[in-house]
Amino acid sequence: MASRPWKSVRARTTLGATLVVAVALLIGAFSFYGILSSSIHASAERAAEQRLEELTERLDGPGSGPGGSRGIDTLDDELVQIIGSDGSIRSASEDARDDLGSSALPITDDPRTVRIDGKPMLVVSDDIGDDQTLVLAVPIEDDDETLSTVALLLAIALPLLLVLVAVTTWLVVGRALKPVTRIREEVDGITAERLHNRVEVPPSSDEIAALATTMNRMLDRLDASATAQRRFVSDASHELRSPLATIRQHAELAQTHPATTSIDELAEVVSDEGLRLQGIVESLLLLARLDEGGGTHDESIDLDDLALGEVRRLRTRGVDVDGSGIHAARVAGDPRLLGQLLRNLADNAARHSAGRVAISVIPQDAWVFVTVEDDGAGVPADERERIFERFVRLDEARSRDAGGSGLGLAIVQGIATASGGTVSVDASRWGGARFVVTLPLSD
Repeated sequence: MASRPWKSVRARTTLGATLVVAVALLIGAFSFYGILSSSIHASAERAAEQRLEELTERLDGPGSGPGGSRGIDTLDDELVQIIGSDGSIRSASEDARDDLGSSALPITDDPRTVRIDGKPMLVVSDDIGDDQTLVLAVPIEDDDETLSTVALLLAIALPLLLVLVAVTTWLVVGRALKPVTRIREEVDGITAERLHNRVEVPPSSDEIAALATTMNRMLDRLDASATAQRRFVSDASHELRSPLATIRQHAELAQTHPATTSIDELAEVVSDEGLRLQGIVESLLLLARLDEGGGTHDESIDLDDLALGEVRRLRTRGVDVDGSGIHAARVAGDPRLLGQLLRNLADNAARHSAGRVAISVIPQDAWVFVTVEDDGAGVPADERERIFERFVRLDEARSRDAGGSGLGLAIVQGIATASGGTVSVDASRWGGARFVVTLPLSD
């Protein structure tokens, strides 16, 4: 797939951060400029009004000239006019006469900005009696230049700040995501033959380190699963090879030396080994369905009926079975699978017992405990977990002779797990093995 750099997390983060900062800077800049402009204009208006008050007091003071105009015409560097009610100029400062001539300044109740000779001026006025108005024009060109300079600086600083934010965000995010890129490259290079490889965990102890740790745990599980699968395939191949080799050996013997065997002996060998093959294949298929979580049909089942059926079956084979501990219990599950679970445990107990087997079904609270125990050699404590693995036989020769494939207890565990329960093994009251299956009771 073609790379799309502007759709990456790094690009989107940089763009998002830049946009957020841009909006914040623009709002801040406009607010700052507005407040500064208002403050400067307010300061200019206060200064102009204060000067206007000084001139008014000067004109109203004792000894003022005719029309209250004493000293106005001698003022320098100020635009001041006294305007009559008819709009005529009664008196004016020297600069007012030079710059305005016969033009009168506008009379306004509030300060007003006008342009005189292209320069901005702030005009204020005040009544001084005799239907005359004193008008003062104060230059505010310096104030406008100050605001223009501030606006220029903001116009230059904002883009530079945005560029700085974008570059900083790009570099910081890139540095933060660099371990992710390395993890992606390392994981991309891990194949089925290299599941032993692990991702390097950065020393940062942050989310990236947690991601690397999680990836390594996932690789551990995949490696363990692949190892178990390879071991399972190897064990299954070995189990299937044994009956096939036996059939082939007898067939070649009958073909090469017909006198050493008979058709009946050959048919018996083929039938026995064929049944063994069929049992292994059926067990493997059942385990595969259990691994996939499929092939079950849940319904309400009387577990005590299944247990009593196993008691009767073993007794017909001459096994001394104690079924007094079987009590009524109903569970939800697949009757075929739960029947297989009880049969495997019963056959395992009968195969390894010295003569006594006990089966019990005891409901307690929300659970039912199915116990199958014998008086055989038992299971060593260090083997009680491994015994549920596939193709594991603690007594190899006796299991093979009895037709065991090493899958019976693995099937028991798979069915118990699929039914929402567990299975465990410990020592029986006679010193043999006691298998306990815990299942949830039906509502």
